[in-house]
Amino acid sequence: MALSILSCVKDKKEQQETPKPTYETNWESLAKYDEAAEWFKDAKFGIYAHWGVMSVPAYANDWYARNMHIEGTDEFKHHVETYGAHSKFGYHDYVPMFKAEKFDANAWADLFEKSGAKFAGLVAEHHDGWSNWGSKINPWNAVDMGPKRDVLGELSAAIKKKNMKFVASFHMARNLQIFKEQPEKWLNDTSYFPYNPKLPTSSEDPLLAKMYGNISKEKFNNNWIGQLKEVIDNYSPDLIYFDSQTQKIPEAYKKEFAAYYFNNAVEENKQVVFTHKEGEFPKSVSLEDFEKGRMNKITKEFWLTDETVSLGSWSYTNTLGLKKTNDIIHVLADVVSKNGALMLNVSPMGNGIIPINQQNILLEIGDWLKTNGEAIYGSRPWKVFGEGPTKQEKSGMFLDKITYTPQDIRYTRKETTIYAIVLGWPGNNKFLTLTAFTNAILGNQIPKIKTISILGYKGEVSFSIEEKGLLLKTPNQEIDDKAFVIKIETKS
Repeated sequence: MALSILSCVKDKKEQQETPKPTYETNWESLAKYDEAAEWFKDAKFGIYAHWGVMSVPAYANDWYARNMHIEGTDEFKHHVETYGAHSKFGYHDYVPMFKAEKFDANAWADLFEKSGAKFAGLVAEHHDGWSNWGSKINPWNAVDMGPKRDVLGELSAAIKKKNMKFVASFHMARNLQIFKEQPEKWLNDTSYFPYNPKLPTSSEDPLLAKMYGNISKEKFNNNWIGQLKEVIDNYSPDLIYFDSQTQKIPEAYKKEFAAYYFNNAVEENKQVVFTHKEGEFPKSVSLEDFEKGRMNKITKEFWLTDETVSLGSWSYTNTLGLKKTNDIIHVLADVVSKNGALMLNVSPMGNGIIPINQQNILLEIGDWLKTNGEAIYGSRPWKVFGEGPTKQEKSGMFLDKITYTPQDIRYTRKETTIYAIVLGWPGNNKFLTLTAFTNAILGNQIPKIKTISILGYKGEVSFSIEEKGLLLKTPNQEIDDKAFVIKIETKS
């Protein structure tokens, strides 16, 4: 017995002394980190918000801050007519107007939880050079100016209280002006603010130059890595989302960021994820994001789609149009069936209120997920992602809207259970054939079915395997006009 106790003590001591893995600043070392955390593969659905100084003008779209500096645009005309000449009122003059006086982080977190989101957060810094936290590096920040509150920190704490994962997104790489000496390229949108000697974007005042990205590459790069470290150290985000143009950042800084983020996660004994667009980071260390797009097939690699609840703008405007709830649910089902996750953007007003019409959409999504979430959360792709008449011809970002029909079906699975998500209501007492359940599709491996049920419906569902597929009949009552789920439990 004594020998056994000593052995246990020795084993425990060895476990305690086993050093945690550390990651060096090279892609080979960083590739050893699991870039797709299990929590992320299970979560499937998250929410974040485009909110900050960009929300104050409430005009056109989230690129107002850029377009107001381009002569001839509607935004330029609107700005001059509403606020006066840029020399009298520049974009930086919106900062005192961003007061966030009605921002309630706990109310946001509660709404996000009710929507069914498993991860949630906020744009930490957009293209406009505004930091939503108390940055020691960037003077244009929410603690020293504007709200005089650490809005990112407040939201981080509120989200973590709900046991959701926290997201911080960074869009700041586009902020750096790189065409100052090339007048023919001043309007190239690789740089968010166009250089113009007649406008504040060309100011060499150290404070204004920082906001408008009119600084040296070296200083900008140091700020980029420094601000990322601030957010990692202070708020420990579980997911960091990068918008495009990080190809402007030298690889050495990218490697330094990844190593810092991964090593911090090891210290905190947690899994983290960060995303990239169009190959701007290696897939061996980060997941690809498809803004307003997605893959058209099942992929081995896990990925992310970010979409917005609105039409035309990511940030709030006074004329903001909204998508229909069913369209968002259809995108979610399509994304999950192909091995992806969806992060949905909301657009709060400058005062911090998320408009009721946006809240209602989130709550409708949450209600749908309460009934049908088992087909989404923790699921994995089946042998085929789906079937139906509506086709997605290509993969990528910024795809045209796809309108699905009740004849379009998306599949997910959990062990021996298959879920068929029908993207609409085909009608009461209608025969429905799942054509995936044929030898032609499954290669003579049609699963043996034990039972079939419909989530949210207590009645029995009769079925039969026919030559054309799995045949069943819809109930004599509408289950859900947005989408409903057929649960197929198999023997193997």
